[in-house]
Amino acid sequence: MKKILLLLCVLFLFNACYSPERDCAKFKTGTFQFESYLNGELVTSTFIRNDSIEIDKFQGKTDTSSVRWINDCEYIIRNLHPKNRAERQALHIKIITSEKNTYTFEYSMVGETEKQRGTAKKID
Repeated sequence: MKKILLLLCVLFLFNACYSPERDCAKFKTGTFQFESYLNGELVTSTFIRNDSIEIDKFQGKTDTSSVRWINDCEYIIRNLHPKNRAERQALHIKIITSEKNTYTFEYSMVGETEKQRGTAKKID
């Protein structure tokens, strides 16, 4: 019984020390794709980001947003040419985990508590 208890404690310690990979620096710049469902249909958005600008291409339209990095894994984007009130609202994005050429992120409107999740793939 003591061996089982000791084994469980060791497994718990190893599991508690595990933290997911977050190599956020390699995702600050580049070309990315993001897939999501819109009205039940899978749609793809492509965006190009440098340190301070993000250009988003979605359904034949192009939008430009400013990028302000809070730290290596969090940033705020704000549409530079909003067409309505909703587009004026800034988005807070936080990279949660990363793998080879993808990262998982949480995002929400600045000031809101409800968050969504997504995964972006670096294609260049």
